[in-house]
Amino acid sequence: MSSITRDDLKKIMANPSFVPACTKHLGFELIDADPETGRIDAWFTARPEFLNPNGSVQGGIITAFLDEAMSFSVFVKTGLKAAVPTLEMKTSFLRPLMTGRARCIGETVRLGSSVGFTQGELYNEEGVLCATASATAAIRPLEEGTPLSGDAG
Repeated sequence: MSSITRDDLKKIMANPSFVPACTKHLGFELIDADPETGRIDAWFTARPEFLNPNGSVQGGIITAFLDEAMSFSVFVKTGLKAAVPTLEMKTSFLRPLMTGRARCIGETVRLGSSVGFTQGELYNEEGVLCATASATAAIRPLEEGTPLSGDAG
């Protein structure tokens, strides 16, 4: 479905004007993206201000990391031609995430014409699985003139 390449995606995500402020705030750094499968591999930064009173990253932040990776996987799978607002999401917390880098994998499980199904995994810096998620996202074609509908180059 996508005519965009891995190199195109890395170039786009390296452009600060393309990356939304929330994504920047979460410390998103693209490791790899496969436009054919919709698989995203990215780092996020679990900063001290994201900690809850127990000293681990707050669950809403963990969910945001997963949501960003899963939504981006569908966005990539559509060739960057559709917005993909999350309709519903389930997160399972397996162990605490502490500060540092967190690796997140988001995958498009199925992509229909109006809905996409995704799954995600979040690992701590040592590679230990800390959380998983699944979500359903709406597929909303971008209209000409919207910020994301511009040239991928």
